[in-house]
Amino acid sequence: MPTHNARAQRDYPKLFVGGRWMAPIDGGRLEVRSPHDRSLTGVAALATPRDVDAAVATARKAFDDGPWPRMTPARRQIVIKRFDDLLSRHQNGIADLITAENGTPRWFTGWCLAAMPLQTDAFLRAAETLPWEQELPDGHTVVRREPVGVVAAVIPWNMPNQSALVKVIPALLAGCTVVLKVAPETPLDGLALGDLFTEAGLPEGVLSILPAARATSQYLVGHPDVDKIAFTGSTQTGRTIAAIAGQQLKRVSLELGGKSASIVLPDADLDGVTEGMKLLAYGNNGESCVAHSRLLVPRSRQAEMEDRLREMVAAIVVGDPFDDNTFIGPLVRADHADRVRSHITAGILGGARLIAGGPDAPAGLGQGCYVKPTLLTDVDNAMPIAREEIFGPVLVLIPYDTEADAVRIANDSPYGLGGGVWTSDAAHGLEIARQIRTGTFQINGAAHSLEAPAGGYRNSGIGREFGLAGLEEYLEYKTINR
Repeated sequence: MPTHNARAQRDYPKLFVGGRWMAPIDGGRLEVRSPHDRSLTGVAALATPRDVDAAVATARKAFDDGPWPRMTPARRQIVIKRFDDLLSRHQNGIADLITAENGTPRWFTGWCLAAMPLQTDAFLRAAETLPWEQELPDGHTVVRREPVGVVAAVIPWNMPNQSALVKVIPALLAGCTVVLKVAPETPLDGLALGDLFTEAGLPEGVLSILPAARATSQYLVGHPDVDKIAFTGSTQTGRTIAAIAGQQLKRVSLELGGKSASIVLPDADLDGVTEGMKLLAYGNNGESCVAHSRLLVPRSRQAEMEDRLREMVAAIVVGDPFDDNTFIGPLVRADHADRVRSHITAGILGGARLIAGGPDAPAGLGQGCYVKPTLLTDVDNAMPIAREEIFGPVLVLIPYDTEADAVRIANDSPYGLGGGVWTSDAAHGLEIARQIRTGTFQINGAAHSLEAPAGGYRNSGIGREFGLAGLEEYLEYKTINR
């Protein structure tokens, strides 16, 4: 349950620069308004390039001359464990903030925040077991793992706390210093982390948190004193960042868009598919890069699947994100909701058959940024609605004839982030999984391990996050011969 003051306004008029709260140099401020009713959620300082210069200079000095990169890995782990404990104590308040900022239902933000200690624990286990310096069997070679340097971590608004910590935690454990650039839609929960890291004992200079718009973000990633860029967001922006990183030969990791396919095999339990797809396609308002937004169904079971999905989608409660009964809240902005509705309209005009939802705004929700959960069927995989990331509560059903056809359709995408298969034969599901070109894959909706790498093929990104693979993204290897 949200606290009684869950909707209370929260203001952060200063930026968190190297562990100190500082007024923005150019006096920028940002009003954050609820996408549910446009009420004022809070006010945050807004960074400009001059603030970026200050934050990067602080991070550079802390990396080049400060204690954090020179601490033993074990001492850094102690600080992160303290932060982990503090975040657990404050998780309800931060979950409330995120719901107020971006409209994600409170049940989902609460679930995400409860998982953050588990995510951090996985990084801590990786750091504890990693051979930071090892002597090779030849007796004259030492291999060291050293921090990459100053990290620019740029995150989106849809799962802001998870997106921040999946970068900041491994970067800090590696010994890096970090400038975290949070989205202008969700600055408050990001800035709330500052005091927690300070209380945990993070030295001055090691972490800055800057809300900023796109132009300032681009200035940050192109800054000559940034050694590594870690980005989560759209594929289009990822291409721009990759070009900047390529020109400057910076390290870069990109977690980008997706158009994941779930394959329903003929032997699947359709009730289980229906229940699973409610979360996989419509969870987090459908604003998820790993959403299973394409459902591939054998023609022999298409009608059955449509009936179950129609009933499920019609029963989804859309409304106030703080209401315990709400499954889908408002989308983050009005222009984004309009964009999602335009995709739905284009899909119908392109030949898809609407069986639930639609492009009309839900009734009775005022001026909120709401979109009906929508299901389209008889979709051809060549249609734009099957190929473009919509980032909203829209599922398309694509019929197939043979299993080989289903595998071909699943792989026929510019993306390769996630996917799944539904079958009563788990061993056969594993055979299917081995044929799909994606970074993660779920058999019968199984949960993703926080120890295991996650990332994308093709237009879904470069590099991996979580666990040991995520930690190694922030390390350089040095070989010493003696």
